[in-house]
Amino acid sequence: MWSGSVRDRTTMLDLAVPHGPRLRLAHLVLDLNGTLAVDGRLEPGVADALGALTGVLAAHIVTADTHGTARGLAAQVSAEVVVLGGDDATGPGKVRILESLGPSACVMIGNGRNDVAAMAIAGLPIAVLGGEGAAAVCVAAAQVVCRSGLEALQLLLRPERLTATLRG
Repeated sequence: MWSGSVRDRTTMLDLAVPHGPRLRLAHLVLDLNGTLAVDGRLEPGVADALGALTGVLAAHIVTADTHGTARGLAAQVSAEVVVLGGDDATGPGKVRILESLGPSACVMIGNGRNDVAAMAIAGLPIAVLGGEGAAAVCVAAAQVVCRSGLEALQLLLRPERLTATLRG
């Protein structure tokens, strides 16, 4: 369950999107299964990419933990891992987390129907269409669609790519 704790950040990702909104992003909220992991196992390169984002964005992996692997993955990643249960796993828990962090300061990356409500309030919603597929409503709610969670993280590591994609 979400504890409400938030790590203090001294830096953020500040994007001036030509002919678009200025994005001041401090938090990265990520789904796990289908987004960063396939069948409960992290995709190659994801842990390193999350580590490279340390100091820029506070990472929060928020998951219903379909495969029961989230707590074991916590030691592999530079991110807070939150496992949601019950009704929270269908979406409300992710919304509450974004609301506590300040939604406009959040990047939300996901692939499922339970990510849509959080994506609707996030400053930058990114959908992942990876090995486990993506819900069509999630793709429709996104501003950016990537082929994998790693590609989404790489956009954040190379913000000029993201600026080009979001250019108005």
